[in-house]
Amino acid sequence: MLTIKIICVGKLKEDYLKSAVQEYSKRLSKYCKLDIVELTDEKIPDKLNESIAQEIKFKECENILRHIKNDSYIIALDLNGKQYSSEEFSKKLDNISMKSSNVTFIIGGSLGFNKHLLDLCHEKICFSKMTFPHQLIRVFLLEQIFRAFKISNGETYHR
Repeated sequence: MLTIKIICVGKLKEDYLKSAVQEYSKRLSKYCKLDIVELTDEKIPDKLNESIAQEIKFKECENILRHIKNDSYIIALDLNGKQYSSEEFSKKLDNISMKSSNVTFIIGGSLGFNKHLLDLCHEKICFSKMTFPHQLIRVFLLEQIFRAFKISNGETYHR
């Protein structure tokens, strides 16, 4: 069974998002072992400069790296990543599962990732060029992973 780890910088605060994550986690338990790791985000000062931004990204990315297994296929959710249709994403997960039994998705903090972490990733994906709260992207990701399994197994799911 495929193990999917989602590493998120920042904690969910809203109950409706927590409920959505719980619902998709329950649905996904039929298809994979799911592990969601919430990491504390660094505080961003009101007067942010490039040096401070780089320091914050460094700290958050180092914390992320401590939670990634060496044998995992790593996918960063990044605005410069590739966009997939749901069907393409399903095929992508199928292909990855033939090479690795561990997939790690990472959702960074509001400043994103540093170059070092992005260079370690096997792939970068983007859901939209629009900006969304990181907490909402977590729900989007879980829904698309669930949809990918439904597509892969030839099961119906609303379109």
